[in-house]
Amino acid sequence: MDIDDQTRIELEAAAFRRLQKHLMDDRADVQNIDMMNLTGFCRNCLSRWYQEAASVRGIEMSKDEGREMFYGMPYADWRAQHQTEATDDQKSAFKRAFEENVGTGE
Repeated sequence: MDIDDQTRIELEAAAFRRLQKHLMDDRADVQNIDMMNLTGFCRNCLSRWYQEAASVRGIEMSKDEGREMFYGMPYADWRAQHQTEATDDQKSAFKRAFEENVGTGE
């Protein structure tokens, strides 16, 4: 299949928007910690990738601004509406998943 670059970009953007809708509207019940533990990424990773893409284009965007762009609301509001308290097992698995997929933060 031969697709020009502009069409490819538009298709990728449409797929991203659909993923975002799925995570925000269709499956808001899925916890970020479970996503990270199973897949190595979560909504916060997607918001960080959004922020990093903006930076590459010379657009200054804070972590909070990137999250608000992805979540469609302040992150604190999302957490209050959708996030549940993590279990000790989830937290332990998250620590390993974060180190493997994001790094130690040092």
